[in-house]
Amino acid sequence: MPPIRDKYTIHSKAVVCQDVELKGDITIGSGTIVHPKATIFAIAGPIVIGSNNIIEEGAIIVNRQARKEVMRIGDDNLFEIGCRVESPSVGNFNTVSTRARVHHTVRLASFCVVGAGCLVVPTEDEVLDDYTVIYGPAAERRKWTGRGKVQEADLRRKHAEYLREMLPKFNRLRRGDGT
Repeated sequence: MPPIRDKYTIHSKAVVCQDVELKGDITIGSGTIVHPKATIFAIAGPIVIGSNNIIEEGAIIVNRQARKEVMRIGDDNLFEIGCRVESPSVGNFNTVSTRARVHHTVRLASFCVVGAGCLVVPTEDEVLDDYTVIYGPAAERRKWTGRGKVQEADLRRKHAEYLREMLPKFNRLRRGDGT
């Protein structure tokens, strides 16, 4: 297998810290924030990350599926500290909480929440419907009514504004030309 060539396309309005590990063909959209010590590996195929996502410290996003398809991550998602996501597609406004893991056989629709420390590993391919919440040590599931989603969106927007202001003060940033 030939070595993976690193190629990053980082939007000029994205905030990507220098201390981020990027491997493979990665596109990062406008307004997306990638904290230091995050890892994004496009091993099996490219990763395309949409706008206004927040990828926190120690989060790992990996495309390593056998199908070698493009891993697409939508807009306004939050990947919290130490989570690992291998899902081939992630919709919009999802939250993958601290230390949660999402296997490559799971696709997230939109407005899903994977709770802290939850492990989502179905035996066969699965799509989590909109508003699915996975929680607890047994990774139980329920549906969210969507109540409070406007407040959640406002809070996430304020969080992103704060990070866009503060991260560059304490971290060197990457530019979009692979440097």
